[in-house]
Amino acid sequence: MKKLVPALALAAFAGIFSAQAQTYPSRQITLVVPFPPGGSTDVAARIMAERMRAPLGQPVIIENIGGAGGSIAVGRVARAAPDGYTIDIGQWDTHVGSIIYKLDYDLQKDFEPIGLVSVNPQLMVAKKDLPANNLKDLSPG
Repeated sequence: MKKLVPALALAAFAGIFSAQAQTYPSRQITLVVPFPPGGSTDVAARIMAERMRAPLGQPVIIENIGGAGGSIAVGRVARAAPDGYTIDIGQWDTHVGSIIYKLDYDLQKDFEPIGLVSVNPQLMVAKKDLPANNLKDLSPG
């Protein structure tokens, strides 16, 4: 009997705890985009949000917050409850703001990457009559 009481108490506690636990997600998710609407990151976020809706069973709402190289938007996510309902999509440059701005959050300690969404190669173009044909030609002497 002495062993049965703690076992029953533990079982009751586990039952109460599991009854209070909710399946994620139980409500809409906000996907913060650190740029104004219409750019490539916004378009990628909207496509991704639409495709996330069915498997998650919840809407994914886009919230565009531009300014300060993405630091304002990332700060919004840093201040949100750490419950997985506010996430952001960014680029390397939106997550290196501490180089330029004094931030009230730590990019390495306060965030965890979820996954790589895309790889975006950079391209430099110029008028055909520019004397340089490559980056080396652009550098002085």
